[in-house]
Amino acid sequence: MKSGMSNNSSKARLIEVFSAIQGEGLNVGMRQIFIRFAICDLRCHFCDSSHTWGAPPTCTIEKTPGRRDFELHANPVTLEKLLEWVERQNKPGLHDSITLTGGEPLLHAPFLVQFLPQVRALTKLPIYLETGGHRPQQLAMVLPYIDSVGMDIKLPSVSGEKHWQAHAEFLQRCYKARVEVFVKLIVSNRTNPGELKQAAELIAACDPTIPVFLQPVTAIDLSSKLGCAPVYPPEPDQLLNWQGLMKRSLKQVRAIAQTHKMIGQL
Repeated sequence: MKSGMSNNSSKARLIEVFSAIQGEGLNVGMRQIFIRFAICDLRCHFCDSSHTWGAPPTCTIEKTPGRRDFELHANPVTLEKLLEWVERQNKPGLHDSITLTGGEPLLHAPFLVQFLPQVRALTKLPIYLETGGHRPQQLAMVLPYIDSVGMDIKLPSVSGEKHWQAHAEFLQRCYKARVEVFVKLIVSNRTNPGELKQAAELIAACDPTIPVFLQPVTAIDLSSKLGCAPVYPPEPDQLLNWQGLMKRSLKQVRAIAQTHKMIGQL
């Protein structure tokens, strides 16, 4: 295993567990139980969750769905304790699915292999994975227990990361497993259109009907942490041009901002 990946299959390091409205991608507007895992092996310039990059000594767990009545618990967390917290959130008919987010959830793949079958049996809820889309080997471990995947394709001009080959393999694994999958691309005013064309060709080579979401970055200044310039969203004409560029080879390209921030679902 690479550095940073959890090697304890019975415990996981978390940031938080809570109930909220999904603000991104194919499931936008749906009510979900969020399990936010700690630790990420990427350092995207636009990241608004840099607090998840490391492993904190404690995590925050919501007691009542949507009430934000958080309590602190020590990390790492046992499988049994996490099941208990998720079940406490699982009020009849309230949630559409469980979201695994982060950080990078796939860094906890050995834990997820044990946890996911049990949480599906307990809650009867579908499992949705939010991921950087760059760890195809770990994806293969958990795919039998996943219902849908929202994967990023990291554009080097925006994120500072470059994982084209891993993204291609990741998407192919999702498609071949017949798991519902969509692709999210964070775009800023510095986006290189050539990278969007490359991303569109990568997706089309798998299946041109896979839904794609262009997500304008939320303006953020991480220069003090990353040593990079502030990141700003694209201009309206840029977004229109980029959508048209990608639709030359793809059927579904939607431009949607982070709606959870607009409605206070942080």
